[in-house]
Amino acid sequence: MIRAAGPGDVRFLRDMLRHAYYWRMSESGDLPVARYVLNWGRPGDEGLVALDDANPVGAAWYRLFPCEEAGFGFVDESTPELTIAVVPSRRGKGFGHELMTGLLERAQRAGYDALSLSVAKTSPAVSLYERYGFRTVGESDDALTMVAKLGSSDGL
Repeated sequence: MIRAAGPGDVRFLRDMLRHAYYWRMSESGDLPVARYVLNWGRPGDEGLVALDDANPVGAAWYRLFPCEEAGFGFVDESTPELTIAVVPSRRGKGFGHELMTGLLERAQRAGYDALSLSVAKTSPAVSLYERYGFRTVGESDDALTMVAKLGSSDGL
């Protein structure tokens, strides 16, 4: 089951950051990664939580960032950045697919033209994101920035 994320899910979203940004957790403590959940519920925040027997097992969310507080997958102030993670013991059971398709649909309905994300270059998730229409638009030493255009032939 998938449900909307709310303010009561911040602790779980923070836990999911460890799975989504495991390769970034050593950068300047928690602050750069924590930006993805600090003050959750501000305008532009949207998220979903996957449940298995009423227990949260995954989450996907997006949020807008200003230039001066850019996230790892920042492309511009009008493109929300997506974060997604499923607990390791529940991967491969369809939760990620439900979260991803649900969040892409919500972003499109909200009027966004695209979503962006950051992923480790060596992550097997790169090919998964490509199946959902994400394309590489930038790269650093260890990460790719990817964007999915919404409502187009190569996106949702």
